[in-house]
Parts: sequence; C-alpha cells; structure tokens
Amino acid sequence: MNETKRPSLLKPTANTPFHIDFDWWKKNERDWHVYLRTLLCAEHREMYAEVEEGETVDWVDPLTAEVKQVEGVQNALMTHCVRQPDFLTEQTALVEAVFRLFLTNGNAPLSSQDLGTRLNRPPQTILRTLAGPRVYKGIRPYNAS
Repeated sequence: MNETKRPSLLKPTANTPFHIDFDWWKKNERDWHVYLRTLLCAEHREMYAEVEEGETVDWVDPLTAEVKQVEGVQNALMTHCVRQPDFLTEQTALVEAVFRLFLTNGNAPLSSQDLGTRLNRPPQTILRTLAGPRVYKGIRPYNAS
C-alpha cells in the first residue's frame, strides 16, 4: 500500500508551530541545493564551491541533543553564516526573513506569534502568509508525530 503524507485538515492558528520541512524541499524544489548555496557567506561559498551536493555531516540538535545527518552546506549555514550581521535584516522580505530565522534557530519550530515577536512583524500577516494554500520555501506547520 502506498502511503502518502496528508496535510492536516486543521487550520493553523497564531500558536501553531511552523518549521522548514526540508523533505518538502527535496521533493518539490530541484534547485534547493543551489538556493541554499546562495545564502552562504563569502567564506563558505568559496569553501563549498567544489563540494558535491548531498555530502553530509553530523549535526547535533540544540534542543534535543539528537545527532542528525545534514548536508554540509546546510550545516555551514546553520552554524556560521546565519551569525553574520547581513544574514537577516529589517529589510529582508517577510517569507525570506521567516526562512532565515528558522535557519538561525536550528529550525526549531516557532509559531507566527513567536516569529512576529522575533522579526518585529505582525503575527497575523505571518500567519495568513504561512497558513495559505501555497507553501513558501518549505515552511509548513510542524507535526511532532
């Protein structure tokens, strides 16, 4: 039997946690590796210029201490590049700012209320954007199961 993951029928609220669903990226965006590389700082862009897509490293989730395999580019983004002063600014577009914030916090789930507070943006605008029918940059409700 072919099981497919069905989206939740519940409408997200201001307290619904969201995260970047990297599996969504892998299934829906052929160029996700290219996109992630554009977010690298100059130092890591040069370092990963010759690295094959898909090479993985061990990454320790700061919340659960679980060791996960992540791509080297993703690891560089989440451990170094996100800390650069120009990575996330007040001028960053909303969806891009949400995406980058998830990268800066290790992709820990956040509600639109939390996102609004951290980004100094209206939580309801964030919720309307993320809870709509279109999935932006793989940002989806977090399902802990």
